[in-house]
Amino acid sequence: MKEMVKNTGILLAITLIAGLLLGVVYQVTKAPIAEQEAKAKQEACQEVFEDAATFEAVELFAVDESAWSGEGYGQESVDEVMAAQDEAGNVLGYVITVTTKGGYGGDIRFTMGVRADGTVNGISLLSISETAGLGMRAEEVLKPQFADKNVDKFEYTKSGASADNQIDAISGATITTNAVTNGVNAGLYYFQTVLGGGSANE
Repeated sequence: MKEMVKNTGILLAITLIAGLLLGVVYQVTKAPIAEQEAKAKQEACQEVFEDAATFEAVELFAVDESAWSGEGYGQESVDEVMAAQDEAGNVLGYVITVTTKGGYGGDIRFTMGVRADGTVNGISLLSISETAGLGMRAEEVLKPQFADKNVDKFEYTKSGASADNQIDAISGATITTNAVTNGVNAGLYYFQTVLGGGSANE
């Protein structure tokens, strides 16, 4: 009995010490981790809105997903919106973070910069886990195609883009292409309906 009590006490002491050590490690690393996350967010914003001086968080609002049109819609979500401002505090446009669940290998998350007139500056992929050599080519194939385009929404094509609103699909990876395209369209829809942004038809 005494041995059992002794062993229980030892285990309790080990558990308490381990818990205290974990707490100390968490407190020590919390600030640097938060700092790195803030830095990564700033860099992602700056990539899609180079001429902005500061970025300020904007309150998120729900949108009516039934109003969206397109194959695979309803798997996208707007996670965060930052107002891109110049040095005087004037809003130049927005950085919108979108997650689409329509990827072949799972969720695809990216930021997109949209100017006040509706022009997409470009997108920056934050997380993607598509098939190597196929969907993972989104960085080199899809990303450049969205830059400096002012359209209401995008569509992908397998026969070569012939208009600003068309995106050349990645060969052998139409699921990835569709997911990213729908994600960008979701961001544009949010910009047009919630943020009151301009569009190509105005």
